[in-house]
Amino acid sequence: MAIQYICRHCQTKIGQLDQSHVNEELLGFHFLTPEERQSIISYNPNGDVTVRVVCDYCKEALEHNPELSLLASPLQ
Repeated sequence: MAIQYICRHCQTKIGQLDQSHVNEELLGFHFLTPEERQSIISYNPNGDVTVRVVCDYCKEALEHNPELSLLASPLQ
């Protein structure tokens, strides 16, 4: 099972964990509400997990230009 972290805005791959002994509690997923889990985490048919977060570049761009958050795909 691989866990891939992808930026939700620019789709850049941020990182990947390939360890089978990592569980959702170790990753902090248990702190998320069901709605947050649904919008952040997706489970792939092959058993891999994709976690959509915000990379540093997009975070900085959104902080300096908050109006970008009004667009569907602000940072492509």
